[in-house]
Amino acid sequence: MRILVIGSGGREHALVWKLSQSPRVDEIFAAPGNGGTEREGAINARIAADDIDGLVALAQKEKMDLVVPGPELPLTLGIVDRLRQTGIPSFGPDAYCARLEGSKAFAKRLMTKTGIPTAKYAVFTDAEAAKNHIVKFGAPVVVKADGLAAGKGVVVAKNSREALQAVEDIMVARAFGAAGDKVILEEYLRGEEVSLLCFCDGEQAIPLPSAQDHKAAYDNDQGPNTGGMGAYSPAPMLGSADLEKMVDVAVLPALKELASSGHPFTGVLYAGLMLTGDGPRVLEYNTRFGDPECQPLLMRLGGDLARIMLDCASGGLDPANVVWNKQTALGVVLAARGYPHACAKGQVIQGIEEAEAIPGVKVFHSGTAVKDSVLVSSGGRVLCVTALGDDLALAQAAAYAALKKIRMKNAFYRKDIGDKGLRRPPAGFA
Repeated sequence: MRILVIGSGGREHALVWKLSQSPRVDEIFAAPGNGGTEREGAINARIAADDIDGLVALAQKEKMDLVVPGPELPLTLGIVDRLRQTGIPSFGPDAYCARLEGSKAFAKRLMTKTGIPTAKYAVFTDAEAAKNHIVKFGAPVVVKADGLAAGKGVVVAKNSREALQAVEDIMVARAFGAAGDKVILEEYLRGEEVSLLCFCDGEQAIPLPSAQDHKAAYDNDQGPNTGGMGAYSPAPMLGSADLEKMVDVAVLPALKELASSGHPFTGVLYAGLMLTGDGPRVLEYNTRFGDPECQPLLMRLGGDLARIMLDCASGGLDPANVVWNKQTALGVVLAARGYPHACAKGQVIQGIEEAEAIPGVKVFHSGTAVKDSVLVSSGGRVLCVTALGDDLALAQAAAYAALKKIRMKNAFYRKDIGDKGLRRPPAGFA
């Protein structure tokens, strides 16, 4: 079979890498892909992830048997709807379901309607009204742009000054463009975050192992929010015994509501959870694999990813085909200095072969390109150095040993990915 993977990040490199291991896959295209997808043998097509017409035309011309949209933007723009019109299967939800990620207000309304536990919130289309709300109720408060902002449109404001500035940046200065047409002011929750991802075929939700992302740019969760600076799986705060409970609470009610609206959800549904003293709360939904959670999760997947995706697309996922190994996987993002703001590109990258010589290590490319036969940086998040180990400490040690082998000017990475898990007793294999 022939597969098209849409996107250019570390998640897409991991998808190409895992799909290429399937005995049923003959050829993979990546649009636009990166230096890593090219090294895996994929054919990089110079078509942007938001060029829906170009992507559909490519899928038709190359007679694709499956299309896998990696990032959220093509999903919200309706790539799945367009592909269905041509008869080409795709692993992902239609545009209606993708609103779970494309509009936080839509997601909040669905959670309220279905009784899914979430933080208290208010939605505003006027900046002054939002600011008045902050002045009246104070902080801490979470300020969220309603639309897509590449994982950066969330500000956890510790005081009213920070919250007011966040509203100004999002709604007035338009830091995230049209994503700031609305803003959500949300109750600040105390607890620990964990990621719950499920393979969905319209009715069933088969959970992937638990994972924990690290959103802040710097150690000890300091600095601005990013798309993610590292992740590991399993997360000891959510053991296997709790996974099904979380699916029942956070995922199945959403699937039933979407199906009743005539839009069964297929693909991956990601629930970002906060484990509070009063129980779990859903912070947000993503309608695709998280990045960087995807990288350690796919390192642990023992099943045939191509078969799983086709079964989800056709509405007949067999849970027996979704199998995982019991090792821990941990990934650390190497980023260009300045990320998540402006940063230099075109930095030469060396040492990946040395890093991958360490047992259990795989280096996924997030923002790389090949220029004049030389690998260079092309984005803020450049690599995700991922390692398998028999436990979290061993996986962490291998990943950081591999990072020391990689050479790139003006680079940085967090030194504490996995430390939260090491401080907690395990809750059971997940």
